[in-house]
Amino acid sequence: MSIRLGDTAPDFVAETTQGTVNFHEWLGDSWGVLFSHPKDFTPVCTTELGYVAKIKPEFDKRNVKVIGLSVDSVESHNKWEADIAETQGTPVNFPMIGDHDRKVSDLYNMIHPNANDTLTVRSVFVVGPDKKVKLSITYPASTGRNFDEILRVIDSLQLTAKHKVATPANWQNGQDVIIGGAVSDEDAKKLFPQGWKTIKNYLRILPQPR
Repeated sequence: MSIRLGDTAPDFVAETTQGTVNFHEWLGDSWGVLFSHPKDFTPVCTTELGYVAKIKPEFDKRNVKVIGLSVDSVESHNKWEADIAETQGTPVNFPMIGDHDRKVSDLYNMIHPNANDTLTVRSVFVVGPDKKVKLSITYPASTGRNFDEILRVIDSLQLTAKHKVATPANWQNGQDVIIGGAVSDEDAKKLFPQGWKTIKNYLRILPQPR
């Protein structure tokens, strides 16, 4: 069964490279990113894990915890992490779930039989502090993920969770935003007393709220 946006992220207990994790308890009041890898010692995954390790401070400052998964054992992960540190120039600094029994992979529908009946696709789930799924993206196993884009989406999710705005195409943090379609002009005057620019009655632009 597929997981839809707004669904509660399935909870689980799993062994990781940083000890036992009870997912919901581990998240606490933080946001979370759970992302899967088809297999240990694979080239694209090696670059992905190294890149996420390099930009982990960007996740930290957004109050986002990162956790990876691969359908191999924790022992295998530990050996692989030595290769990642050597080839990518940074050690893996977040937990990796050992999912050799595919318990978590099946829980999150990470294995797509039409793509491959044993390997996980490159799934990404962003989970809010309320434990609801805010974003899910599925890449084919051959294509590395754009984690800068995932950070951009997290910026949008966190902003729009606090303010009744939406972010336009290709938006970057700090740029103008759009007043949410469900907000009337009357309500918008209370929410945004600084005013806005009306392009169309359904398209109202204003500077990003701080």
